[in-house]
Amino acid sequence: VLRMDESGYAYKTINNYKCSLKAVFCTAIEECCIRKNPFNFALSTILKDNSVQKIALTAEQEENLLTFARSDKVYQKYVDELIILLGTGLRISEFCGLTEELDLENRIIHVDHQLMKDTSNGYYVEVPKTKTGIRQIPMSEKVYQAFKNVIENRGKIESVSISGYHNFLFLKQDGQPKVAANYESMLRGLVKKYNKNHDEKLPDISP
Repeated sequence: VLRMDESGYAYKTINNYKCSLKAVFCTAIEECCIRKNPFNFALSTILKDNSVQKIALTAEQEENLLTFARSDKVYQKYVDELIILLGTGLRISEFCGLTEELDLENRIIHVDHQLMKDTSNGYYVEVPKTKTGIRQIPMSEKVYQAFKNVIENRGKIESVSISGYHNFLFLKQDGQPKVAANYESMLRGLVKKYNKNHDEKLPDISP
């Protein structure tokens, strides 16, 4: 735990690992392999919880942000993506994994995978570890129109195939799919520029 903290891991990440290990050792106790669970402790007794609570935007703040993005020459190209993120609640990795295989006829988003990227292995696709991760999300009229705009404006760029998935919707200029880091950077810049031009500031937001 302390080594992970020294290596820069977030409190919540460390706690997730601790909970997983606690569950493993519970099984070991049930199998009479050990008598005591070494992970049966509250992480807060060892480390300070420095997690920053995320603040959701109000409906007014959402509309103000979209209005500003529409009027800005740099960020107006992201408006449809912002509408989809705000209107679906998709995890950013699920959003980045969306392909042209959308059910526009029934206006449903089928979520069954997420697109990830790391420095060592590059792009990879993960599927949900439980059945609850596989779900269907209905499209509102705004989200439906945003998806239509994205598909129409996507052009003829052919993206790479990753784990059998291809024709990703949200691409960089080089044809590679966007990932979480691209949207985190975009949102930081958008909020910073918004706050420079408005008296009522927006909080830091994440995709």
